[in-house]
Amino acid sequence: MIGNSRFTIEKLDRQMSLRETVTERLRTSIISGDLVEGELYSAPSLGAAFGVSATPVREAMMDLVREGLVETVKNKGFRITGMTDAELQEIAEIRLLIEPEATKRALASIPAESIPELRALADTIVRKAMDKDADGYLAADREFHARLLSFAGNKQLVELATSLRLRTRMYGLKSLMDNHQLDGSAQEHHEMIDCVERGDGEAIHDLMVRHISHARGLWNTGTPEQETAAPEQRTQ
Repeated sequence: MIGNSRFTIEKLDRQMSLRETVTERLRTSIISGDLVEGELYSAPSLGAAFGVSATPVREAMMDLVREGLVETVKNKGFRITGMTDAELQEIAEIRLLIEPEATKRALASIPAESIPELRALADTIVRKAMDKDADGYLAADREFHARLLSFAGNKQLVELATSLRLRTRMYGLKSLMDNHQLDGSAQEHHEMIDCVERGDGEAIHDLMVRHISHARGLWNTGTPEQETAAPEQRTQ
């Protein structure tokens, strides 16, 4: 049955860019598990849930197809791509191999004049977590880490890391927001900027390991017990 599963979506703010807003809301609904993996959804039914026409939903879904979150089913709609636990673990392992070391490398190239910009992004992340704004939180989080990694001087690395971040599922995200358990993780972004200001590469490496590990523990399950252990050896 197409588009009849239960999911909760708030109507959109029409003052925002419609296509981008629909894309972000759909992306968050997939990452958080509100839109069910393996299930078919039609653009008209999703449009009705959003309070918009089917056209921006269809356009947004095509953007998400390119991100690997959705696949098209001819004459039927869009299917949410599934992720096994093993696949999610593999993504976390790849991120642990590349992001902490790349962030450490980027640290030495971050100019002092860029720190206020990064602080402002960190403030946004914390505020969105406290406001229980999952869309805003995920968008600001992606922008923060992409900007931080950009100072490593490797565009392909930034694109790869962002792609892996988009594919990571965070089924416990909204529960953590509701209970304000995400606030501490959000605050870690300010700790990263503290490391930048101190020039402490080792500390930011270790902080990134902990931060990414939340994706397989705290953010995924809503509890910290199953967080991925840090790798025994760091990438050289």
